[in-house]
Amino acid sequence: MNIVELQKKLLSVARANSPSDGVPYAFEKRIMARIASEQLMDVWALWGRLLWRAAAPCVGIMLVMGVWAVASLDLNGPSEPLASDLEETVLAPLASLEDSW
Repeated sequence: MNIVELQKKLLSVARANSPSDGVPYAFEKRIMARIASEQLMDVWALWGRLLWRAAAPCVGIMLVMGVWAVASLDLNGPSEPLASDLEETVLAPLASLEDSW
């Protein structure tokens, strides 16, 4: 359908029907003013507010986990460093290969 023809038809129908008295005075101006006064949602501000609200629980969880980590330290634990345990674990499969040759 041609847009220009549609526009002409709509305008002719609108001109043929006069506005009724049931519509309040300056109704269209009030509606247009209300539409113009609405603010657009700022997505970045929304994200900023949500991230700041999430910061407090994250800090709380971090503090609880830090206290738990410090409390669970074994001060009288093995004197051997962790590096030697890691080396033994990584080289364990190679030890079984040497036995088969």
